[in-house]
Amino acid sequence: MWFVLAGFAAVAIGHMAPFPFLLEYLGPGRSVWQGPPSPGSPTVFLSYDDGPNPTATPALLDELAREGAAATFFIVPAHVTDETAPIVRRAIDEGHSVAMHASTRALMLKTPRDLSDWLEAQASAIEALVGARPCRLFRPHAGWRGGAMYEGLDLAGYHLAGWGFFLWDFDWWRKPNAERLAARLAGRASDGSIVVMHDGHHENPRADRQRTIDATRALVPRLRARGFAFGTLCSLAG
Repeated sequence: MWFVLAGFAAVAIGHMAPFPFLLEYLGPGRSVWQGPPSPGSPTVFLSYDDGPNPTATPALLDELAREGAAATFFIVPAHVTDETAPIVRRAIDEGHSVAMHASTRALMLKTPRDLSDWLEAQASAIEALVGARPCRLFRPHAGWRGGAMYEGLDLAGYHLAGWGFFLWDFDWWRKPNAERLAARLAGRASDGSIVVMHDGHHENPRADRQRTIDATRALVPRLRARGFAFGTLCSLAG
């Protein structure tokens, strides 16, 4: 009985674990959870989900420009509008990478062909508004993924993008604290680490994300003091 329950638990965790597990080991090379070693110049990859946010993303870009740090923005296609397209264009022009993110777990239920078609349609719509196409990285909502999703990504020529263990901005239901978050992320980072924070919300594109701006302001100098450079994830997807 316990063996059966353990099997079901392993399958469930394989689909929703916020770290590489089971699916990644069954099909290696289809996802990015860690950057490659950078001898002599350790690199960390800052990433931001759920934008573009009309207020928070420009303020975040200001902070990154002030610190001379590059990042990768995983944008929700529905949040890219005539209003926010110039923000995405600015991110690209300032040397950041842009890739696609999902606003729902339901995408893992699509057939491989339907997911592939969805990715191509959304990328084309973003290109029409922004003047540039997102790179071929896709980050699923909350990391929920499955075999059909990986097959769809393969069809479309995409890689799935994850993040490092405990290198996310969820703070276990405590009141957000930018300094505490920055200290944790900076302390856990190592060469190739992927950090994920949020400049938007999957349902509310105008969510208050001042905590992300403040955390970034505190985090980047801490990482640089440890000798880290800042890379962009699209370079890892070819």
